[in-house]
Amino acid sequence: MKSRTKYTDEPLGKVQVIPDFLPSPAELAFREEGVKVTLALSRKSIEFFKSEATKHRTQYQRMIRRLLDAYVEAQAPAPRAKARADRRRAT
Repeated sequence: MKSRTKYTDEPLGKVQVIPDFLPSPAELAFREEGVKVTLALSRKSIEFFKSEATKHRTQYQRMIRRLLDAYVEAQAPAPRAKARADRRRAT
């Protein structure tokens, strides 16, 4: 049997409060609305994703979706406020 921890009323010393960095439960449960599509992919691509999904214990469709989402995020244009500021500097 494990030994029990004995707590005392001793001073803790210097304590530092750190900001909450964990996502809220709502953020953890968030799922974007999906749109079903039919897409023909090469056999080589599907075999690759299925193999990798098995290694990482996930669904291959989810891996493809995340890859596409990451690509869209990387290709997204700069936010409008920054684009306006850049245009002002250029003139």
